Amino acid sequence: MRVALPPAEAFRLFTPSGERGWVPGWEPKFPCPGAPDTEPGTVFTTYHDGRGSVWAVVRCQTGRAIQYATVTPGQRAGLVTVTCQASAMGTEATVRYDLTALRPDANSQLDHFATNFASFLGHWERAIAAAAEA
Repeated sequence: MRVALPPAEAFRLFTPSGERGWVPGWEPKFPCPGAPDTEPGTVFTTYHDGRGSVWAVVRCQTGRAIQYATVTPGQRAGLVTVTCQASAMGTEATVRYDLTALRPDANSQLDHFATNFASFLGHWERAIAAAAEA
C-alpha cells in the first residue's frame, strides 16, 4: 500500500498508538503505561470490530519495520508484520498477516479475511490518506 509520507512518518502510523489517528475505535490498552509502544516485549490489548485481542511487539526497526504477535482467544493467533520502504510517492508499506485459526469453525473467518485482503489494505490506504488531509 502507498502512504504519501516519508518512511519514518508512515512507520509511526502502524504503531499501536499511531493507529489511533486513522482507525476509528482503535484504542490500545497498555498494562504497563508509559513504556515506548514499539519496544519489543511491549504488550497491549484491543477490542476492535467485535474482537478482543492481545498483542505483543516482537521486533522493531524504528522507521522501517514492526512485527506483532497477536492472539484473539478462541479464534486466531499469529504474526502481523509491517515494513516501510521509500518510494516515489513517499512510502510503500508492505503488510503481512500470518494467522492460524484456533478452532475449526474459525477457518472460514480467516478464509474470508484472505479473500478480501486487497480490499482491506485499500481501506487502510484510503483511511490513512483521509487522516493525513485532515
